[in-house]
Amino acid sequence: MTEEAAEPIRRRPGGRAARVRQAVLSAALELLAEEGIDRLSIAGVAARAGVNETTVYRRWGSRQKLVLDALLAGSSEGIPVPDTGAVRTDLAAFARALAEYLATPTGRSVARAASLSSEDADPELAEAWQAFWQSRLDQAGAVIGRAVERGELPPDTDTALALELLCAPIQTRALLGHRPIEPDLPERLADLVLDGLRGRG
Repeated sequence: MTEEAAEPIRRRPGGRAARVRQAVLSAALELLAEEGIDRLSIAGVAARAGVNETTVYRRWGSRQKLVLDALLAGSSEGIPVPDTGAVRTDLAAFARALAEYLATPTGRSVARAASLSSEDADPELAEAWQAFWQSRLDQAGAVIGRAVERGELPPDTDTALALELLCAPIQTRALLGHRPIEPDLPERLADLVLDGLRGRG
């Protein structure tokens, strides 16, 4: 047996498994935007992605896990966590990315579904939402963590509260549509949040 024959077969990165995953997540995000989270089904996602339903079940196991993975993939691409070197520009960039994401069909669908989700109606989806928001909080929390390390914010800064204060006005305007999101709103929100966090000192 030659060395070439004895060498184990290596899977190519970005092979069929990666293509199937991308196709399924893209299909899930499209259906979320078109039909909403309550009507999303594994069968529908599989048909849109052009794969067998069993393939989706084998990889994700449940609708809950598929929804969570799709939400995380979509929001991570649409709302990247910035690292500009300064907390003000980081917060403003994150707020701007959130506003742009919420202006897309998928972003609006996700925000509406999150605001209407009920643990009583669907405990599994409620659990998925909780995991989704905690994951996003952990990722975005790096902005606050770096600011504390640089001495820009107090060591006892409440990361979750800071991000909620930054994001809530944008989410409210996007959902209710009663006021526009002005071009300078991300910077103004960043200043307000920082003034509040630093003012305690």
